[in-house]
Amino acid sequence: MQISAKTDYAVRALLSLAAAWKADAGMQSAVADLPALLQRAWELDWSRATEHLHKVGSMFVIGRGPGYAVALEAALKLKETCGIHAEAFSAAEVRHGPMAVVRRDFPVLCFTQNDGSSASVHDLAREFRERGAKVLEILGGEGDALPAAISSYPPCTAVGLIQSLYRMANALAVKRGCDPDKPPDLSKVTETL
Repeated sequence: MQISAKTDYAVRALLSLAAAWKADAGMQSAVADLPALLQRAWELDWSRATEHLHKVGSMFVIGRGPGYAVALEAALKLKETCGIHAEAFSAAEVRHGPMAVVRRDFPVLCFTQNDGSSASVHDLAREFRERGAKVLEILGGEGDALPAAISSYPPCTAVGLIQSLYRMANALAVKRGCDPDKPPDLSKVTETL
């Protein structure tokens, strides 16, 4: 379930356009390094997450900024391949109601970015821990931190985060007895009448 070459080209093309439009040499360099970043992200050890999540039924996946897009994709893949009821929330919005279901040992996966949103995600992760939740936080913080492949350009870091998640979701699906390549009752074709 690695990011395919086709997807890699599409992501690189979009990020390259953004970097060119901004005429930002730093962004252009980060985009040029994206294949190496994806390889580093694929090689990271997220086995703690597999151990942490292999028996859960429901969980939250949190992000902010580009990390929120990662959280949305992560929740979808965890549902699709592992049969986990994973709900994605923005760190800016989760306190407005969803927080009420968080109890002791409730699993939360927080995608922290290397940008201005990191402090708010770290603060939220701490708040979840204070409620007794089991928090896995990417890019540090307290407790069970997972490593990340970092880019100088945060949107490239986000692409690396989802690459690491894909590898972990594949291992988690297998550990849960699921076939990540053939999710039950999932059709890639949608018919409309």
